[in-house]
Amino acid sequence: MVGLRELTASFVVPGPCGVAIRDRLKHLTPQDERVLRAVGAHQGALASRDLKTRCADGHDHSTDTWAARKRELTGVSSSRIAGAITKATHDQWALARRCQAAHIRNLDAGIRTLRHRLSLPLGERGTKRAAGGYRSKGEWFRKSRRLAALEDRHAAAVAEWQAGRVRVVRGGKRLLNTRHHLTQAQLTEDEWRQRWEAERWFLAADGESGKRFGNETIRVTPDGAMSIKLPVPLAHLANTRHGRYVLTARIAFAHRGAEWADRIEANRAVAYRIHIDVARGRWYLTTSWQRPVVKTIPLETARARGMIGVDTNADHFAAYRLDRHGNPIGGPRRFFYDLSGSAGHHDAQIRHALTRLINWAVRVGVAAIGIEDLDFTPEKTREKHGGRKRFRQLISGMPTGKLKARLVSMAAEQGLAIVAVDPAYTSMWGAQHWQKPLATSHRKMSRHDAAGIAIGRRALGHPVRRRTAPPPHDRSDRAGHRTVQAGPGTRGREGTRPPATDRPPGEPAPSGKRTRGTSASNTVRDAPSTHQRVHGPLTRTG
Repeated sequence: MVGLRELTASFVVPGPCGVAIRDRLKHLTPQDERVLRAVGAHQGALASRDLKTRCADGHDHSTDTWAARKRELTGVSSSRIAGAITKATHDQWALARRCQAAHIRNLDAGIRTLRHRLSLPLGERGTKRAAGGYRSKGEWFRKSRRLAALEDRHAAAVAEWQAGRVRVVRGGKRLLNTRHHLTQAQLTEDEWRQRWEAERWFLAADGESGKRFGNETIRVTPDGAMSIKLPVPLAHLANTRHGRYVLTARIAFAHRGAEWADRIEANRAVAYRIHIDVARGRWYLTTSWQRPVVKTIPLETARARGMIGVDTNADHFAAYRLDRHGNPIGGPRRFFYDLSGSAGHHDAQIRHALTRLINWAVRVGVAAIGIEDLDFTPEKTREKHGGRKRFRQLISGMPTGKLKARLVSMAAEQGLAIVAVDPAYTSMWGAQHWQKPLATSHRKMSRHDAAGIAIGRRALGHPVRRRTAPPPHDRSDRAGHRTVQAGPGTRGREGTRPPATDRPPGEPAPSGKRTRGTSASNTVRDAPSTHQRVHGPLTRTG
């Protein structure tokens, strides 16, 4: 069709490559907390110093400079702690570079949009593909000034990128800016200082296969006993041999505890991180490990038992179950969530909605869930949508990246595959072809429910549209049969089934039984007409 963009092929999303679980450190003594704070502050200072050195190196970084930094840190900590700090430094620097590149792309997109709109006559109408001209001279003038500002920011960002300079804040830029707005954050200066220092601590250790219980720096035994290898300057705080400090807390992971125990008993690598929730005064231990790369199932296997199509919206998932031929089964299902409030509330709401969705998918027996491969990165600029501030806030508030990652991780535990499809035209075509036909007095179909059907059909490899329209009312089947999708390859799926007498000689009937041929008529009145054709029922599945 002219004017439509080419759709990308559907694919099975690869499964998760790692696992992370968390448990609370309960019944810590005051001495335990003093040791944890001292170790965190000491290693946090080392991490800040190392990050400063890495940022100063820029493009001059090499394996030699990395080794020199690690040797320097080893003298005031240990070789394993130095390795963990330098690795965390490189990860943080690489993340800053990716964010810097994304910022440059965003500025470039805004500049292109502004230049295009400024080049158009005032009041010229836009299209679905591109915005039109500005409405007045005043708006044109303000946007020309904004263009100059964006071009200046773009030039500065590109210069920093080429020079290898990045801007990194250990502890987080948001918490840093909170220092200037303590009244709005309802914090005192001492409370903010405690949070700031806690965020800049470094209490983490990477695992190492072959070592005792998978980690030499932070060691947790199968019975839950936890000990820490202290850095050299703090070795005097040890309460056991070899400069180790044993905590009084006992660890018992309620979630995936058996899997974690199997790993540490086999001395396989496990990483640990200790952190504190300053507001609640609670300490936590997070453990993580990598999973071997598992080959995703073929797309045809994922489609074998049907599909659940899911349309992602600002406040709910609209899901619909389809069989392998693309027939909708049952009614629409909606899984609501609320994205207002804090980030923790967002995560909990998304997690609960996904849990209900996955449990329903397991209950109905499908093998895969179809979801749109959403990416709103080019849609969030105010240059593209102008004054549509609420729309920009809407798409910016949808955590599409986190949602897909969490869905893939949670679905993998239930043996479900995730099929990503091109999101183009799913809402429009779904409403056009499915919303009205499936709406009844007892079933209310929304545009989002119809989009779920479109997504599921695209994930199954079918076109979004329903079957061809039924014949007019002057035909013998009276506008029937063709509203149901038959299976691909089914005989006569796009038309009426020919009579049994049209089969080649010797071919058995579909049921395996012989059918009686047309008998000769004894009267002119009963003779069959050569101009009429008997129409049988349409094959239907699902």
